[in-house]
Amino acid sequence: MDFQVGQIVKLKKKHPCGSFEWEILRVGADFRLKCLGCEHQVMLSRSLVEKNCRGLRDK
Repeated sequence: MDFQVGQIVKLKKKHPCGSFEWEILRVGADFRLKCLGCEHQVMLSRSLVEKNCRGLRDK
């Protein structure tokens, strides 16, 4: 998959706030994602994001 900054990714498991969607803030070996429900930011490895990705759309 081709990930770019600003895209919205839908992950398999939901965040504790209830949101499945995350905005990509940084792309590389690690991704920085921002939850669209509560705006919490996390860093995840590229392999984990690719494995758990269920959909991708532009902002």
